[in-house]
Amino acid sequence: MRKHVIRFGLVLLVLIAGLVFYITRPDRAQLSENAVAGRTPQLTQVRDQWFPTVRVADPIGWKDGQTPTAPAGLQVQPFAKGLDHPRWLYRLANGDVLVAESNSPPREGGGITGWFMRLFMKQAGAGTPSANRITLLRDANGDGTAEARSVFLTGLNSPSGMAVVGDWLYVANTDALVRYPFRSGQTRITAAPEKIVDLPGGGNHWARNVVADPDGKSLYVSVGSASNIAENGLDIEKNRAAIWQVDPVKKTFRIYASGLRNANGMAFEPRSKDLWTVVNERDMLGSDMPPDYLTKVEFGGNYGWPWHYWGGYIDERVQPQRPDLRQYVARPDYALGAHVAPLGLAFTADMRLGERFGNGAVIGLHGSWNRVPPSGYKVIYVPFAANGFPVANAKPVDLLTGFLTADGKDVHGRPVAVIADRTGAMLVADDVGNTIWRVSQPLAAR
Repeated sequence: MRKHVIRFGLVLLVLIAGLVFYITRPDRAQLSENAVAGRTPQLTQVRDQWFPTVRVADPIGWKDGQTPTAPAGLQVQPFAKGLDHPRWLYRLANGDVLVAESNSPPREGGGITGWFMRLFMKQAGAGTPSANRITLLRDANGDGTAEARSVFLTGLNSPSGMAVVGDWLYVANTDALVRYPFRSGQTRITAAPEKIVDLPGGGNHWARNVVADPDGKSLYVSVGSASNIAENGLDIEKNRAAIWQVDPVKKTFRIYASGLRNANGMAFEPRSKDLWTVVNERDMLGSDMPPDYLTKVEFGGNYGWPWHYWGGYIDERVQPQRPDLRQYVARPDYALGAHVAPLGLAFTADMRLGERFGNGAVIGLHGSWNRVPPSGYKVIYVPFAANGFPVANAKPVDLLTGFLTADGKDVHGRPVAVIADRTGAMLVADDVGNTIWRVSQPLAAR
């Protein structure tokens, strides 16, 4: 009798193990990363997952002399090393560079996706406390390396975006947009912050970005959703998954565009002066779907979250459904690939990287945590046409790679913000490699 019980127990364990494996088995991508990219990406049947596919690359950092890889004709060097999770960059008028050394605040919630994201952050080395500071870097002798470094601003709360307008430096903390009196050339701010508006915090998607309108009258702030697909209710998503337009004088805001699950990088296209952003789309629909994207931001535009993605495809997991909204959902302008996690965005008008990269957008892809094989983990270039939109049939071009090892098991670093320095070189914040990389043409080629 005892043998039968043991045998039954073993069979039951095998069945349970098989069921768990079936439910949680990795969903391997059937399409290449570039197939799900461009103005007309290849879209496939989604796979509704009970548990997300998880593929986490172990952080191993950079050895002395190691660098990411740029295309022929460009060179890579560290602009600054030994930072503490450099996330965002901002170039001041005198050429100094501000870097927000920042990380996620402690967070709970976010459903099953939030639990896996917290597990991923810990494994990826991103679960350490936030430095909560902005550091100033100065390359006075023009050799491409910041020889001067000073703590510029402290007392922040998971800061990200920065913008100078007039005599003010604006900083987007995770829970508030604040400003400080600022003068060119200073190396430290000790004044107390002035709050402009509160921002909703908590849950997933903690990083807030801010950019100033070309006329300086408005600020645009990106606020990501608190969850994957509003699985914890819409009440906690009030004024989230949106880009705000803020009046810094009146200290008021309005929703400029909505339905953007996690917009982060924002920039104005230099010819048209239109606002563009990159967006991280939803999880747990398989390794091939849906595409993250780059898009022009239309005032009053709704981009579908949580009910729809890619211009009207229905996410049947979201209940109750909103078929009445479908006809109003705007289709994004350019797909970047599934789960590539686009964060940084800049246009190349201020960069001198050669004719190949003369008119377009550069995007920092932070990299997937839930795709097999991994995607992203690089900086790409999207060529633009004279009409201010991506070239019709163009695919993204790799601009800086080598962050992910060839077998996809380890990662040296993860790119975030991208900006131009005062010479036209590209600076890339690597928040896992704790380095800012500088990509430039050799002097002879300029």
